[in-house]
Amino acid sequence: MKNRYAVVLAAGKGTRMKSSLYKVLHPVCGKPMVQHIVDQLTACEVDDIVTIVGHGADKVKDQLGERTSYALQAEQLGTGHAVMQAESVLGGKDGTTLVVSGDTPLLTAETLTELMKHHEETGAKATILTAVAEDPTGYGRVLRNDGDQVERIVEHKDATYKERRVKEINTGTYVFDNTALFDALANVGNDNVQGEYYLPDVIEILQTRGETVSAHIAPDFNETMGVNDRVALSEAEKWMKRRINRHWMTQGVSMTDPEQTYISSDAVIGADTVIEPGSMIKGNVTIGQGCVIGPHTVIEESAVADNSVIRQSTVNRSRVGSGVAIGPFAHLRPETTLGNDVKVGNFVELKKMSMGDGSKASHLSYLGDADIGSDVNMGCGSITVNYDGKNKFLTTIEDGAFVGCNANLIAPVTVGKGAYVAAGSTITDDVPGESLAIARARQTNKEGYSKK
Repeated sequence: MKNRYAVVLAAGKGTRMKSSLYKVLHPVCGKPMVQHIVDQLTACEVDDIVTIVGHGADKVKDQLGERTSYALQAEQLGTGHAVMQAESVLGGKDGTTLVVSGDTPLLTAETLTELMKHHEETGAKATILTAVAEDPTGYGRVLRNDGDQVERIVEHKDATYKERRVKEINTGTYVFDNTALFDALANVGNDNVQGEYYLPDVIEILQTRGETVSAHIAPDFNETMGVNDRVALSEAEKWMKRRINRHWMTQGVSMTDPEQTYISSDAVIGADTVIEPGSMIKGNVTIGQGCVIGPHTVIEESAVADNSVIRQSTVNRSRVGSGVAIGPFAHLRPETTLGNDVKVGNFVELKKMSMGDGSKASHLSYLGDADIGSDVNMGCGSITVNYDGKNKFLTTIEDGAFVGCNANLIAPVTVGKGAYVAAGSTITDDVPGESLAIARARQTNKEGYSKK
């Protein structure tokens, strides 16, 4: 197999997005568009990826890191000019070069691999990724000769009535013989209204030289969608969501209403899990088998083990064991770890804490900066008082302890193994194991007081 390279065009500002965020960094299903492209190119096992950066270069580099090389297009003088900047990395190398825009997040590794394979098998110097559009209005038409080779590309505004009836359109993704690409780019001019260097001019130069130009049709027109404004961004989001949801349903995940279910492209979900409507699974999330998620649950950057149920709750950067029941209306904030068979009920908020196997906080509690052992009961309204206005402190509750309702545990404090804390207590000192702590005023009744 020939050496394979890729050039990602990511230098344009994207003024039609009307955003302070650089266009290719706008997310689709939780991941920036340019990251989708680089991920798919990585799956294609290309030998080198060169990302052309311009506006927002540092932010793009921060996002992609060392997964690509970079070339700067200081002035945006057209797509041809952008590819010219990659010559410092790819110039003089033999092989196949794929040129793809950073705002086409729906392209898949399978399509790009088939495109390069088709290019190499036909011996073409250039191959265009095309698509069949039901309504090709506005797109450049790909016109083929009797030998099925590309004869020319004609823009919609320049096309005749007959040419406009052609439904095969140019998607703006190309594969070139690398040496032929940069040789032809040296001859591309900018004698046009915009004063820019256009990449499609390379096609015409190669044809003039008698070189073969072929085309490969993408399996789905929607996969080739380019995102230039917020409307197209929402369309890309819709198609990506459908693709992701369809994939997981074929892997044994049930979705009550896929149109109302949002799953990140980086999520992993086990078989026999049920996702209820209104749920959002964002970022790197792992969900085990046999779980029930939702309705209206948000899980972000977290791991959930088998057979757990999370209803109408939020889980963020946390780890949930197996057989856990969460919700409704619970909130797991970052750095929360729950063991197996834990119960976290309605209106319970957890933050930077752990709960051992079999423990429960059934309702109306705040537990933050706490280390809670196994088989611990946290009564309704129990609170770990962890913050003095400047610093936060740890509460430790050992295995088998029972904390009664409306107890305040003033950190730093430890409740020993098997100890009891009476309801309504405010605990400021450690509670020894197997003991009962009562920290409240003794009740006094003033008879006849109401008559006075």
